[in-house]
Amino acid sequence: MQRTVAELLVHTLHQVGVRHIFGVVGDALNPLTEAIRTQRDIQWIGVRHEEGAALAAAGQAKLTGELAVCCGTTGPGANHLIAGLYEAHKDHAPVLAISGGVPATQRGNDYLQENSPDLLFRDVAVYTQTLASPDQAAHVFHQAIARAYGMRGVSHINIPPEVFKAMTKGQILSLPTLRQVSETAAAVADVAEALHLIAGAKKIAIFAGDGCRSSIRLVLQLAERLQAPVMHTFRAKDMVSYAHPYWIGGVGLIGGAPGVDALKDADLVLMLGSDYPYSEFLPEHGNVIQIDTRAEILGRRTGVKLGIRGSVGPTIAQLLLQLPQREEKDFLLRVNGDRENWDAMLDKKAKRRDDAQAINPEAVVRAVSDKLESDATVVIDTGVVTLWCGNWLRQSGQQRLLASFNNAAVGTSLGQANGVQILNREKQVVVAVGDGGFTMLLGEFMTSVEHRLPIKVIVFNNREWGLVHLEMEEAGLPAYKGSEFPNIDFAAYAQACGAQGFTVRKTSELDNGLQQLLSAPGPAILNVFIDPAELPSMPHIKAEQIWRFGLARAKEMLLSIGGKR
Repeated sequence: MQRTVAELLVHTLHQVGVRHIFGVVGDALNPLTEAIRTQRDIQWIGVRHEEGAALAAAGQAKLTGELAVCCGTTGPGANHLIAGLYEAHKDHAPVLAISGGVPATQRGNDYLQENSPDLLFRDVAVYTQTLASPDQAAHVFHQAIARAYGMRGVSHINIPPEVFKAMTKGQILSLPTLRQVSETAAAVADVAEALHLIAGAKKIAIFAGDGCRSSIRLVLQLAERLQAPVMHTFRAKDMVSYAHPYWIGGVGLIGGAPGVDALKDADLVLMLGSDYPYSEFLPEHGNVIQIDTRAEILGRRTGVKLGIRGSVGPTIAQLLLQLPQREEKDFLLRVNGDRENWDAMLDKKAKRRDDAQAINPEAVVRAVSDKLESDATVVIDTGVVTLWCGNWLRQSGQQRLLASFNNAAVGTSLGQANGVQILNREKQVVVAVGDGGFTMLLGEFMTSVEHRLPIKVIVFNNREWGLVHLEMEEAGLPAYKGSEFPNIDFAAYAQACGAQGFTVRKTSELDNGLQQLLSAPGPAILNVFIDPAELPSMPHIKAEQIWRFGLARAKEMLLSIGGKR
């Protein structure tokens, strides 16, 4: 059967389960958009900026583990995809990026918008290729999708317009191979060594990453068998209810002191499905068993006594067959006691301050947490809002949390939320974003409005780059004026877009504002004026850091009096 290369691409994507393609139209993509227009299986989702397209695809792929697709036209259109694609690249999500190319006959002639797409995408993509012939298309499409799944990352194909619209008899011969990678079992000898190390340890802690997601029930069975507290990365926070007795909490700056202390105090740590980058929060003694499918990450963040290559689920299942039940609970009880004290402190900070000039952000997050639907998805932006949500949002265990986990990019939440919401318009999707992050890709709210995506955006409005401000003060420096900025009226902006917008300036208005936001039938924005001076609770702040914060605040006061701030 003959069809255009564009039609072959659309047919192939439908066959592997793709239902949406995000992008901005352009002449180089005309054959593709025409192929989409003439069928009903895949929907074109036009966005306002190509970065928003890449973020939407990344959000879908991170949530589902399935291939998602974005497009940009020639030159700048494709270039704009890059920043958003790093979300998929750094969080190991399968995304296919399609870029339009300049006519092959004009290459090398400094043609309008000409660039070197394979060179440009090389850092962000596990596979990049420019189609030179229509007969090459079937093989390249297969390889691009296979690499995106097999290497868990971004694949990129650049297609010149004359190739896009050319006819081909090619077809994908091995469609069943284009899927998520299957789980793998560990070597028998490694399991035996793990059993030996576990038998010799008195205080065992488990550190769980996103690699535990498909096997979290087995992880909790292991924790109960060993009477071991389970700490988690920020990305893994949503896998278990906040109230679960073994689910102690996070580590690092987006975590709590109980988790940090438990990892340091344990005789043996089981590090499961995680490549946690902040080595200063990991054990220094080297008594670590690390289990992961990626051989290259074993032992690269901290010393390990045993590195096991294999999937978490099958490996734990092998261990559970031979592990006896432990009765000793002293370590677990002590860690839970620390957790109760930490939670009490968090609860105290989350109490509403009715007499304050601005709303304490901890109270906002706790109020949102209490009002979320049990299966909601919360998309959290990067910045000080990450710290508020990391500590004060109490997940149900059925909810999902998305963020810029490893890319840590500001302004990514709205685009990701659009991609997530279009998967199911009936599910609640809430965005928690700072004012700086929201204004970065403000136009993507119009994407929400255009496609009737009922996302609910909570803007934590502190009139500054909050985390940058904290970093300056942590260094003992007065906050530079560049960290502060004026804002538009975000509620009025929502209304100007044809959506609903609400503003909360006082604590007494918070409940009503959240109720209005969450009950709005379509996309909506809640503009919450939070206290910019509020400091998040971070585990084990050192005395010299406290001194530097105080020094910075004193300098800010003096500069403000002198009019030089």
